[in-house]
Amino acid sequence: MYSSRFKKLHPYTPGEQPQNQEYIKLNTNENPYPPSPKVEKILREYKAGDLRLYPDPKAVKLREAIGEKSGLTPDNVFPGNGSDEVLSFCFYAFFGEENGPLLFPEHTYSFYPVYCTFYNIPYTKISLKEDFNIDLSRFLDTDESCGVIFPNPNAPTGRLLPVDAVSGFLEKYSRERAVIIDEAYIDFGGESAASLIRSYPNCIVVRTFSKSHSLAGLRLGYALGSTDAVAALMTVKDSFNSYPLDRLAQTIGEAAFRDEEYYKEISRKIIKTRERIFTALKNQHWEVLPSSSNFLFARKPGIKGSELYGRLKKAGVLVRHFDLPGIEDFIRITVGTDEQMDRFLETCSRLF
Repeated sequence: MYSSRFKKLHPYTPGEQPQNQEYIKLNTNENPYPPSPKVEKILREYKAGDLRLYPDPKAVKLREAIGEKSGLTPDNVFPGNGSDEVLSFCFYAFFGEENGPLLFPEHTYSFYPVYCTFYNIPYTKISLKEDFNIDLSRFLDTDESCGVIFPNPNAPTGRLLPVDAVSGFLEKYSRERAVIIDEAYIDFGGESAASLIRSYPNCIVVRTFSKSHSLAGLRLGYALGSTDAVAALMTVKDSFNSYPLDRLAQTIGEAAFRDEEYYKEISRKIIKTRERIFTALKNQHWEVLPSSSNFLFARKPGIKGSELYGRLKKAGVLVRHFDLPGIEDFIRITVGTDEQMDRFLETCSRLF
């Protein structure tokens, strides 16, 4: 009854979404602050009768807003139902088994190998430096590849590559192969590679509204790329689902993207809290990686990561643990509000 390709699938495992107990939820990198007040206004005033109509399949107004703020045209913008869907379409459009394996970091977003299995794309994991930084020169050591993808900042490590390192890599890598930069966390301390798109048509930048725009529950993401790359993604979309973005999501996304100052302010708050917690954990003798994201990646010498995770969960604090060789003793800690993080620190000092 089931296809051979289905039998090979190993799906992505998302962070826990508890239903039956109150936790301090620091496990899925959700923004601890609400969306822009303009979003709430739209929700309160939205005419429900409009939902009888199909949405704009090209999401023109949303693409105009994103293009305007990104210094690009609407034709350089591809919106989708969350950045995961956008990434999936990118894998389908730009990577294929006929040109060699896809390259991505050894420790990175765990959806990448899932997409590779789904689309039958071979892949090679490229080792990180000892300090868990991505070394882009190592991606040039492979003779053949169908493309490259990496998050910047990387997940789950939080390490950031400066944009000049990205441009240096693009200068050396094949212009015939796509390089996708997954910038889910770029607003928490990095410079976007969107400025490189005009110089490097093989560069595609993927962004999300889930993190810095506090809209994880809406499911909205987008890609920035050359007009040809965006046209290719539109072809993939229209071969799968012409209407992935509903009317309400398009309206909210446009309003959120235009309220730049509000989101810059809450990102500044998260960065300030992150740096405070980084120092506090170091003072409690944790090893903490420098982070440019809305999370910290840390371990406590002498204590297994599974034990850190389990004891914190029992105490009412959810974090994320990846039981993978090389990072098995780390936990990933989403930066919450100051009050949430104070309780997290108090719990850590009491338990460990």
